[in-house]
Amino acid sequence: MKKWITNVINDPKRIAIPILTHPGIEMIGKTVLDAVTDGKVHADAIKTLSKRFPSSASTVVMDLTVEAEAFGCKINFSRDEAPAVSERLVSSFDEVEQLPVPSLSAGRISQYVLANQLVVAAIADKPVLGGCIGPYSLAGRLFDMTEIMVAIYTEPDTVNLLLEKCTQFLVDYCSALKATGINGIIIAEPAAGLLSDDDCRQFSSQYVKQIVDALQDDDFSVILHNCGNTGQCTQAMLHVGAHGYHFGNVMNMVDVLEICPPDVLVMVNLDPVGVFRMSTAEQMKQAVKNLLEQTAGYKNFVLSSGCDVPPETPLENVEAFYEALAEFNNK
Repeated sequence: MKKWITNVINDPKRIAIPILTHPGIEMIGKTVLDAVTDGKVHADAIKTLSKRFPSSASTVVMDLTVEAEAFGCKINFSRDEAPAVSERLVSSFDEVEQLPVPSLSAGRISQYVLANQLVVAAIADKPVLGGCIGPYSLAGRLFDMTEIMVAIYTEPDTVNLLLEKCTQFLVDYCSALKATGINGIIIAEPAAGLLSDDDCRQFSSQYVKQIVDALQDDDFSVILHNCGNTGQCTQAMLHVGAHGYHFGNVMNMVDVLEICPPDVLVMVNLDPVGVFRMSTAEQMKQAVKNLLEQTAGYKNFVLSSGCDVPPETPLENVEAFYEALAEFNNK
């Protein structure tokens, strides 16, 4: 992966790695519920997308409930929408102290490991990137996001203990995903975008760094996703030492690229709803063209979506996304 990243940076042509699974689910006639509960359906969707579109890497669905469910959270499932945590699991230091770190047999973890195994077995011509939630975002789902934003000031010991348990589980989970043969993992840590740079370092980055230090090497890359960051915690993100960083569409990409080291991938940032799902194909092509022209001076830029592309995204918009990239590269 380290060599692959160097080759991407040195190649004058730009590449694209959107977080794109839902269109594949629809292409095989399945539902979101099917894909998030059945690893084979999930893998079939990814394999179908890989055959149809020229993404430079394959990615899994961004499901930010699977780890919370493993801890014991109740999950609301919907046929055609992403799952959601329905209620908090812990609310005090004593409850956090008693909370066990789950095994990898809990909840739907095994189905996500299976999906990664099946995709790796089927796709050999490009990197396969797994996915997991970040420690602070996971802790927020267990403790309640509003409550944890207060608790980092009023009960920091409680939050840090919860983060330690979340991180321990995520290292175990990501290690199991790495063992499937995937080439890297995207850690989705959007809740950290609500924090200041100092708070992000204390309650997110130091824990993400533990995952990076445990897993990342020349053959396996960690990419940190934070679509909540508006620019105030970019330095805290860079502190983790990942091989790549994935930003949301609220960010000014030129500003981000000026800050990020030139030897890491910087991935972004078309609006997954406003552009991918809601625009016309022509509007999509213009948005891609504008972004590529704005970032043309930065060799480590990778075209992507600002977050997971949602269900019911028109395929013609996805096609327009790749057509605009090809037109730019062939100029």
